Amino acid sequence: MKKETAIELSAPATAVEAKKSGRPANPNSKRQATLAAREAAKAAGTFKKGRPSVAGSKRQAVLAARAEKIAAGIEVKRGRPKIEKVVEDLVTLERGEVEVDNLIIPIVKSKSKKK
Repeated sequence: MKKETAIELSAPATAVEAKKSGRPANPNSKRQATLAAREAAKAAGTFKKGRPSVAGSKRQAVLAARAEKIAAGIEVKRGRPKIEKVVEDLVTLERGEVEVDNLIIPIVKSKSKKK
C-alpha cells in the first residue's frame, strides 16, 4: 500500500505587489505621446508600417497590370524566361581527343614558355 501524504500550508496566501523594474517613463514625453498615437491607430486599424507607396509610380502601374491579368484568368509568369541550353555530348577518348557529334577533334595543349 502507498502512503498518502497531505501537505498543509500554514501561511495564508497574500497578494504580492510587483515592483516595476527599469527606468521610469515620463507620461508627458514626446515618445510616450508617439507610442500612444501608434497604439490608437493600431486599435482603429489605420496603422501602416513601412514606406508609403506612391500612387502614380511605374511600380504601382506594373502591379495593377499584373492584378488585372490575374483577375482576367491570364497566367502570370514570374522571373526571367527560361531558355533551354543546347548541351553537346562530349566523350573524351584515350588519345587526348574529344568526340562531338561523331566528329573526333584532337586536343592541342599550348606549350608554355619556361623562364
